[in-house]
Amino acid sequence: MAKAEQIQLPLSKLQIGLTVKLPLSWKNHPFLLNRVEIKEEAQIELIKSLGVPYVILLKGGELLPEDDVEEVIDEAAEEVVEQEIDPKLLVRKSLRLSQQRFVQSVNESRAAFSKVGSDPEGAYRSSAALVEDLLEHMLEVDTPFLALVSAGESDASVTQHGISVAVVALMIAKAMDLSKSDMRDIALGCLYHDIGKLKVPDVIRRKKGGLTEHEANFMKMHPNFGYDMLSKSGLYDQAVLNIILHHHEFIDGTGYPDGLKGNKIPMVTQIVSLANDYDRQLWTENIRSPQVALGYLFKNRAGKHAEALIAVLVKILGIYPPGTIVELSDKSVGKVMMTTKEVKQPQVWACQPDGSDAALRFLTKEDVLVEKVLKLEELSEGAMKSLQADMGISFYFSGVPS
Repeated sequence: MAKAEQIQLPLSKLQIGLTVKLPLSWKNHPFLLNRVEIKEEAQIELIKSLGVPYVILLKGGELLPEDDVEEVIDEAAEEVVEQEIDPKLLVRKSLRLSQQRFVQSVNESRAAFSKVGSDPEGAYRSSAALVEDLLEHMLEVDTPFLALVSAGESDASVTQHGISVAVVALMIAKAMDLSKSDMRDIALGCLYHDIGKLKVPDVIRRKKGGLTEHEANFMKMHPNFGYDMLSKSGLYDQAVLNIILHHHEFIDGTGYPDGLKGNKIPMVTQIVSLANDYDRQLWTENIRSPQVALGYLFKNRAGKHAEALIAVLVKILGIYPPGTIVELSDKSVGKVMMTTKEVKQPQVWACQPDGSDAALRFLTKEDVLVEKVLKLEELSEGAMKSLQADMGISFYFSGVPS
């Protein structure tokens, strides 16, 4: 093969819009592949942290002044053919990237919340930028999957819950081929849908166990509080404000605050209502299982959400949603980490029944299947610890190229 002309780009010249190749083994960086299309500042910071003096410019040179780069012949990098990658390591890197992006999204959402009162325009700009990041992360692969992630909190904060709901709602919207405009409304509405809870006293919001009638009625005011907080800025589209006000409405008219029925609830709001209802169940003390939460929707929400929407949600989550505790056909136990095309062979973090030999398992490469779903009380103390089985469940996008 003839030598290929390469451009070594100093890290100081990195910018959004470039596509670069990392001069590292794929094992030594957190990206899915050596080829990286830079879409966000976080990717630039991550590349700068890798300890390399330069990257190889593959695309986007027209964005740079000519004297910013130096053309060189790099024999070691002359073939831009991706190495064959161990699928297990690829999955591990994908999960790590999903976790990083989730935590960053929660932090950015929290920062936007802090500006709502003092700098409403800054809050809007920050949250709109976060929405674009969420869309890019979902659409960067043809078939995104759901990954199990956590912000390390025992109770879901308003911001952590908002990101997880946005991820599930956007996956539903994508499966229904909704427009980018609708997706933006859904994502922005999800980020802010519970902001009104910040007006509810902590003693009510964080109370364990059942609320009194007075406390429950106060809590049910949070959609109105959130609507009032954001509508007075004049910055948010009515579709977004409608999501914030009506994300607890049900199509049978039993929701709140307005008891809307059927098509009186816009489709984007119905999607968020379902995603919110499902994610809330994951943090309910007597559920905390993604499969049990699905069962709860079928048993207790019949007629409250459109059957077609629930069917889409089930397809997205798969038979064994991320976070499900399972027993495998080799009698080991595991926690589902990521949905896959092979619904009975998801990616799992598994161990022996006593908690030993914990490792990420790539079931499609082992010819091992999920045999059954386990309850937490069926796990040994060692397995509970190895699987972190009692950790809260949230979701983020993940994609592994096929």
